Amino acid sequence: MEKTAPHVTLDNPAGAPQPLSPYYSQVAHVRQADGSALLFLSGQIAEGATLAEQSRGVFETIDALLKAHGATLADVINIRTYLTDISRLEEYGAVRREFLTGTPPTSMTFEVSRLFRPEAQIEIEIVAAVTGG
Repeated sequence: MEKTAPHVTLDNPAGAPQPLSPYYSQVAHVRQADGSALLFLSGQIAEGATLAEQSRGVFETIDALLKAHGATLADVINIRTYLTDISRLEEYGAVRREFLTGTPPTSMTFEVSRLFRPEAQIEIEIVAAVTGG
């Protein structure tokens, strides 16, 4: 882990899938005074031929990154999704419901013309709140 300030750590946790680019940290871990933490995850993409495969891969990576910081998908409080084809929102939504059960987090979904990898159909970024983090 690389420290950037006494209360902020930026890292690419060991044991979690590593980023597809060396130019960013996957997680910003912000420790709060009460011992809790906020986790800000960089946008994640995944390999796969279909939107469902890519969505599933993204959520699996997000799950691994959260677990590396003592969190789970139940700790997600905000999700921002970027789709290259908004007409496929329901296909993505079906996969999302497999991973995010219970009360849904706050959310924004955008259609974008393309993502940084030409084959990417989806990118997701997450904020999670961890008690006692």
